Order: sequence, then C-alpha cells, then structure tokens
Amino acid sequence: MQSTIRFKLLAVSAAVLTSFAFGPAQAADTQLVKLGFAAPLTGPQAHYGEDMKNGLTLALEEANKKGIQLDGKTAEFELVSRDDQADPRTAVQVAQQIVDEGVKGMLGHFNSGTTIPASRVYHDAGIPQIAMATSPEYTQQDYETTYRMMTSDTQQGAADGVFIVKDLGAKKIALIDDRTAYGQGLADEVAKAVEAAGGEIIAREYTTDKANDFTAILTNIKSKSPDAIFFGGLDAQSGPMRSQMVRLGIKAPLVSGEMTRSDTFLKLAGDAANGTYASLAGVPLQSMAAGEQFMNAYKARFKVEPGVYSPYAYDGAWNMITAMQEAGSSDPAKYLPKLASLKRSGATSKHISYDKRGDLKEIAVTIYEVKDNKWVMVKTMVSQAAK
Repeated sequence: MQSTIRFKLLAVSAAVLTSFAFGPAQAADTQLVKLGFAAPLTGPQAHYGEDMKNGLTLALEEANKKGIQLDGKTAEFELVSRDDQADPRTAVQVAQQIVDEGVKGMLGHFNSGTTIPASRVYHDAGIPQIAMATSPEYTQQDYETTYRMMTSDTQQGAADGVFIVKDLGAKKIALIDDRTAYGQGLADEVAKAVEAAGGEIIAREYTTDKANDFTAILTNIKSKSPDAIFFGGLDAQSGPMRSQMVRLGIKAPLVSGEMTRSDTFLKLAGDAANGTYASLAGVPLQSMAAGEQFMNAYKARFKVEPGVYSPYAYDGAWNMITAMQEAGSSDPAKYLPKLASLKRSGATSKHISYDKRGDLKEIAVTIYEVKDNKWVMVKTMVSQAAK
C-alpha cells in the first residue's frame, strides 16, 4: 500500500515538474496580438456593426490557423471589441479604453461621425487604424495612421451625381441629409457632381439620424417638382422616408448611399421600396475577386448571408495582418510603413493598395435598384484614383 501511495506521489510530482518544464516554454513561443474594434453593437445600427465584426472575426480566426510568425513567436490574434453606440462622444471614450488595452492596431470605427474624433486618440498613441468610415474628412486630416476599408464618399458621391443626371435623366434634384458626418458629407459630394454634370439642386433639406417622420420636408420638396431626391443617411430613415414619398404621391425616385442598400431598408419600406436606387462603394459580392470563397466561409461560420460591410472588414483585417507579416512584427512603428506600401489581392479586389493619405487607390462604385423587393445591380464603375 505504501509503495502504491509513493508511486502515485512520484507520478504527480513528475506531472507537476513536466508542466513547469514545458508549459512556460510553450507559452513563451506564442505572442498575443490584440487588435481593436469599435462600432454600433446596440441600437438601430447594430446590424451594421455585427456584420463588420463578423468579417473581422473570420479573418482573425483564419490567421490564427496559419501560425503566423511575428517577432520570433507564433501570433495569436484577439479582437478587443467595444460598442461605440454610433455616438461621437462615446467613441472617443471607447477609443481610449481600447488604447489602454494595449492593442497593436485598430479595425474601426464604422461611422464617419465616430471614426473622425476617435482617430486622434489612435494617432496620438501611434496605432494604425483601418476604418469603414467613408467621409473624406477622415483621411484628409493627414494622419499617417489613418486607412480605409472602402471607397471614400468623395468618390462615391461623384458617381452618384453623374448617375442621377446622366443615367436617370434628372435635371432638378432635391437633397436631404441627416446632418451626420456621413450623410452630410455624401450629400455635399452629390451636390457638386450633380451641378458639374449639368443638373440643378432645387432644394436642400435636413433631418436627423433619429427622425422617422419626414412629411413636412417631403411636402415642401414635392411643391418644387423634383426629378429625383437624394438622401444621405441610414436605412432606418430612408425606409420610412420612401414609404412617405409614395403616400404623398411623389413620383420622383429616391437615390441614396450604401447604408440604404440593405435588407433593413426593404423591410421598412415594404412595397414602396421598388424603384429606389442606392450606391455601394465596391462591387457586388459575386463580382469580387474572391467573393464566392468569402461567402461560403462566412455562411459556414455564421450561418447567415454576409452583409454589405463584412467582406471589406475582412480585407481590412488581412491588410493589417499582411503588413505585420511583411514587417515580421506587430510593433506599429515597424509595420506601419508596410501598410502604407501594401499591395495585395484580397476578397474584394485583386488590387488593394493605398495612396499617400490612406485612401484606396482603386475606386469601385456599384448602383443598385429595388425590383420586386430585391436589390438588383444596375451598373458598376471601376477606376483608379488620380495620382
């Protein structure tokens, strides 16, 4: 009996010694690399944030399976997530929390109105940021740390304005925006492009991203007999707006940006959705460089169809990870130059690279129309930004 007990004690001691001998060594061979993420994860814009987060999660999980070596160790990527509630003040607070977590890079925010004020926090901390935000002001701050996941509103708005005048044949255009950095910025660019293409802005109205009754605004616009109405804002507003347009007997089509190009808009607008146009920075999923592979991987992982933003978030994450790989380090000071000079083929494009401000060099904008309560592609425009 005593020998048996002694044997068990020796076995336990050996196991403990083994864990000390090999456990720390194995842990020392792995490096935890935290990447920040912030977006609206609650409230009416939560579906945007979740879609973006899913794209990032898929990229990081794939990267962790590859055993990427950084700083002489196997990198284990972890996403540090925060809900910024699509609120600028909250976004700045969240940004500081993320920086304090010791992240090596930032993937977000989603909204232009949150990204722009938060970007200073990351810049001051020397942390590279790749954001979904499309307002031109984001990269016009001349921070060396700011990069995009999508085409900017300057590029998208120009395409929208030309489409409204040249393709829809509209001469008199009314504008509505929600006064957010995104909505106002996009409407400003559309106005410039409309006038450059020979159209006329006959009315400009304003609302908020919390409103749902646009009767007074639309009644005023109706009296001016517009050929088209452009709205810069979210699907939570454009859905009810389109329904109210139909109810008021406004025959002019509604044209909007990528936040309207969603299933949420279709649900909110119902049958009134038909005949609505929306632009989307980028190309349709089925036309992307590796769109089918991304869609299959996304559906297998999350059991739902990918939304508009997930493939761009996925590429944004891989852009940052690739820059780290090329530098052989997760140190921001070492991989930031590699991000600036990045050239890679991704899910959304075969030609991903940045200009000196951090804008994507490839400009891609697709126009969609709602037919039979489904978004149908009308045309895609792909070009290279002027050098």
